[in-house]
Amino acid sequence: MSARKSERKVHLLLHAFLIVFTLLATYPILWVISVAFSGTQNLAFADVPADPGVLDRLRAVLPWPAEWSLANFRDVLTEQPFLTWIVNSAIVAAATTVVGVFLACTAAYAFSRFSFPGRRAGMMAFLVSQMFPGTLLLVPLYIIVVGWLGLGNSYLGLILVYAVTAIPFCVWMLKGYFDTIPIEIEESAIMDGASRQTIFFRIILPLAKPAVAVTALFSFMTGWNEFILAATFLEEEVKYTAPVGLKFFVGGFSSLWGYFAAGSIIVSVPVVALFLFLQKYLVSGLTAGGVKG
Repeated sequence: MSARKSERKVHLLLHAFLIVFTLLATYPILWVISVAFSGTQNLAFADVPADPGVLDRLRAVLPWPAEWSLANFRDVLTEQPFLTWIVNSAIVAAATTVVGVFLACTAAYAFSRFSFPGRRAGMMAFLVSQMFPGTLLLVPLYIIVVGWLGLGNSYLGLILVYAVTAIPFCVWMLKGYFDTIPIEIEESAIMDGASRQTIFFRIILPLAKPAVAVTALFSFMTGWNEFILAATFLEEEVKYTAPVGLKFFVGGFSSLWGYFAAGSIIVSVPVVALFLFLQKYLVSGLTAGGVKG
């Protein structure tokens, strides 16, 4: 009995610990939702009196508006160019996904199946490139994209930068998954007269759907959520992506927190929907992709 009681106490403490940290993690999200549905541009939902008590302070920090309204969502979509920014983000993210997945799949297959000079050095170069923070690459990327290529203030420049940024991680992920696919399958297909192109598109890619799904999701999120490079390269308001447009709501001369919160929720919806759509592939793709390197 004493052992059961001690085990029960441990479980209670563990659950209490998890509940506390779950509340801490969800509190900012609840605050954003409450600000978005408050219909106002304020961050505080209740006025704090001059001599506040405990309940007054609690009301001021609870993420619960006095009245729920869709006014912020309506105004963001009708009175602000937010829909244009969403479309811009969708174009950039979709193109980044297509380019990133295609290049990562072909490169990872080559690293997994072929032996060539520089194979090991190439994989190490991909790994080393992930050790540098994005802000460190901002100046050289600006010089290359804007100065040398002349692609400043264009979606093509952003797509190239995002795809190149996502490729190293995606190549490592896909290469590890391709290593788990038995090479005997390809040898049998070659004996039946199949070409390398047929093997890659008809056999390998269908078997690697989980890893391709993870790669596509990572590439999409790179193009959809990135802010610093987009804010640096894009100069016209009509070309802003959604993250840059959200920063437009809160600045030195305006603090439209209601619009900012409503726009944040709208921006998160496509990513959540993509997660739900690809969730059956995500676990197997992440775990199997990390088995071999």
